[in-house]
Amino acid sequence: MIKVALIGSGNVAQHLIKAFAKSKKIDVTQVFSRQKEALTSLLDSDKITNNLNDLAAADVYIIAVSDDAIATVSSQLPFENRLVVHTSGSVPLDALDQKNRKGSFYPLQTFSKKAEVDFSQIPIFLESENESDFKLLENLAENVSQKVYKINSEQRKALHVSAVFVNNFVNHLYQIGNEICLENKVPFEVLKPLIRETANKVMTLSPKEAQTGPAIRNDKQTIASHLAFLSDENQKNIYKTLTQSIQNNGKKL
Repeated sequence: MIKVALIGSGNVAQHLIKAFAKSKKIDVTQVFSRQKEALTSLLDSDKITNNLNDLAAADVYIIAVSDDAIATVSSQLPFENRLVVHTSGSVPLDALDQKNRKGSFYPLQTFSKKAEVDFSQIPIFLESENESDFKLLENLAENVSQKVYKINSEQRKALHVSAVFVNNFVNHLYQIGNEICLENKVPFEVLKPLIRETANKVMTLSPKEAQTGPAIRNDKQTIASHLAFLSDENQKNIYKTLTQSIQNNGKKL
């Protein structure tokens, strides 16, 4: 049985709690949350603490807080020479306090409290300072996911930057598309089949092969018409930047 203590109560922490609860080989001994009520629907109250000094003994302590808070939280842990890992994609191991053994346990997925996920299909990327700690993290990860990888901090940062492009930025473009639809009394719902097909295509084609649209075709009249239609300067600038980027990166397909 792998004993895990979690520090945090946000989206990542809550999904980890749910995933660990499904494994008979993992015991969540304690979870730290400044607001206990945030986790009472997931755990017995005696397993939730708002005092770091009350954290129960564990094989691994997982810090699942905002990137900016990782260093501060790790420095406040009241013990030494235990395995402490974070779940960030962009924070290096050096951010963790030197008094404990360090590692990362990075699930590459977008998490929302109200959206359930199949954790078994989420890739988990691991890093540690020594082999024995890596084996423990690997065992932990393999109990909740079928996709477990060893990675270093620089590779993890590259993945996180890539994830921002394909997830956060793409979602922002959905928001812009939704705004344009609302302003023109067109239902955003009708774009959802297109969104699904675009996502499905990159499962079998490279993104470059899947690229379509007026930019890759260098359809100047359509591009000019779109820019004339857009009255919002931010939307217009994004359209220009993405059009130029597509044209710089690809050939006609």
